Amino acid sequence: MSALVGLAMLAPVLSSGPAGAAIALKFYYPVAVSGPLATVMNGMVGDFNRIHPGIQVTPVFAGDYYQVMTKAQTAVMGGDPPDVAVLLSSDLYTLLDMNAIIPLDGFIQGAGGDRFRRDVPEALWANSRIGNVTYSIPFQRSTIVLYYNQDAFQRAGLDPATPPKTWAEVMQDAQKLTLRDAGGTVTQWGVGIPTSGLTYWLFQGFVAEAGQARMANPEGTEVYFNTPEAHAALNFWLRLQALKLEPQGITTWETLPTQFVAGQFAMIYHSTGSLTFIRANAQFKVGTAFMPADKRYGTPTGGGNLYIFKGIPPERQRAAWEFVQWMTAPQQVARWCEASGYVAVRKSALGVDLYRQYLDKVPQARTAGDQLAYAQAELATHASGQVQSILSNDLQAVLTGRRTPDQALQDAAQQSDRVLAPFRKK
Repeated sequence: MSALVGLAMLAPVLSSGPAGAAIALKFYYPVAVSGPLATVMNGMVGDFNRIHPGIQVTPVFAGDYYQVMTKAQTAVMGGDPPDVAVLLSSDLYTLLDMNAIIPLDGFIQGAGGDRFRRDVPEALWANSRIGNVTYSIPFQRSTIVLYYNQDAFQRAGLDPATPPKTWAEVMQDAQKLTLRDAGGTVTQWGVGIPTSGLTYWLFQGFVAEAGQARMANPEGTEVYFNTPEAHAALNFWLRLQALKLEPQGITTWETLPTQFVAGQFAMIYHSTGSLTFIRANAQFKVGTAFMPADKRYGTPTGGGNLYIFKGIPPERQRAAWEFVQWMTAPQQVARWCEASGYVAVRKSALGVDLYRQYLDKVPQARTAGDQLAYAQAELATHASGQVQSILSNDLQAVLTGRRTPDQALQDAAQQSDRVLAPFRKK
């Protein structure tokens, strides 16, 4: 029996719309996460439609996560929301403030309740619920991992099977891995850390490693930016630049994996979602490792969850849940992880032959899943995008020499406090 036929036999059949017409759903998805994934997503949606004749899902590709969020917000305000969307897990508070999404615990209870919940790694639930209420289902989730060029390690006299495990080892290894030509120009940087795009996300990993448990309170109304751990994290980053082990100024998130596979960096910090691209394009042996520790290992989770929207008829909400269930079933999780490099959002995916074969073939993919034991919720608050931008902008000001760490962390805390003040209970 094929996987699709087996799934079809298990799939509940929903009644169609008027006169037997299929229930039509709009599904917003951030294709710019990786262009080739649009083909994979179209294939998965097409398979769902074929085995669910009473539901027809139309994927709407709308740019990166931020563009999809803007499109969803515009649609909600215009009274024509999508039925289901992949949006950042950290968008939760903003979507609730818009009264845009529905809680999913009733659906989860019908799908196995605690058995369903236990099948999702606990770290991935952290940005999916508030208190005991679940509002989204993890789909394409990630952690930050350390990628390293095993061939470069060997050339530098380092053990290619032993990546750095601590901040001190990162500095030691990066010194051996940074190469210069006769004129002193760097031809290979020891380490690369993105300073554009998701600056706050990389920084949160360092703060966690310095020993801080979270960057915001559970209510999303208070942030913890100006702390001893935050200062330690920023000083570590600055020390790498001062020793000229990574470039000063802006290192772009989007281009860093390309620069890594071109040999311009021996190690980079980046999302596990970049694994497929890096493996496909590197002409050297690629290793992956946990984010190296200071007081502990640590990383934020990241990536997108599936949300179901308010303002659509109940039958479309039920159909949307059918789609969400199918997309996050172990067989689909295995398929998506193999194509994308994202971390498995269901533990039971390990029981799928496709996923086991993938891990045997790509052992680097195990790193992100194993690292979930040390992961914490991504920075998320009310007005989350604004707060994340405040922190990222102040961090970039430090990393480009325009502000001191004291100035930047204090400013980020004060600006965020003003933004969040209206959301605090009187």
